[in-house]
Amino acid sequence: MPLTDTDRAYIGAGRIHEDRPFKSVNIAILTVSDTRTAENDTSGDVLARRITEAGHHLAARDIVRDDVEHIRGAIRTWIASGDVDVIITTGGTGITGRDVTPEAVEPMFDKRIEGFSTIFHMVSFQTVGLSTLQSRALAGLIDGVFVFCLPGSNGACKDGWDKVIRWQLDSRHGPCNMVELMPRLKE
Repeated sequence: MPLTDTDRAYIGAGRIHEDRPFKSVNIAILTVSDTRTAENDTSGDVLARRITEAGHHLAARDIVRDDVEHIRGAIRTWIASGDVDVIITTGGTGITGRDVTPEAVEPMFDKRIEGFSTIFHMVSFQTVGLSTLQSRALAGLIDGVFVFCLPGSNGACKDGWDKVIRWQLDSRHGPCNMVELMPRLKE
């Protein structure tokens, strides 16, 4: 699929090697919210649309309450299925009492991807300024599956996908990308 000028602006220091084949990955979306439903899950809709437009497969989608065990249960189920390469959560990364996504997910990580939080905050700062301090976005690996935890706002999901995650899940991105690591994640 051809790149737009907007796409090229988001690639940052990397580049797309258009001579390399694109490899679609299976991505699941987990919305964490006490109030969202299938009818009003706009951040989940934003991610689902962008995932499929980028050429990936939407493997699963669900909504769970802001509850540690509900979050972990959904993630465990998808990982155990063997049908998911990447999980993206939206919601529950703030600093209020009900925001428990980091507490639920981080202890599950085999490895944390430290740079994701840094880069997410850099691109988020360009959009929302110092309000990015209120997010505890994070990422890591659980049993060979990449897990990215984004805030629940549409803008944060757009920034997280458009400016960071999309490019690391594009097998043509260089100098390197996460797709090329997938066969070796369980070594």
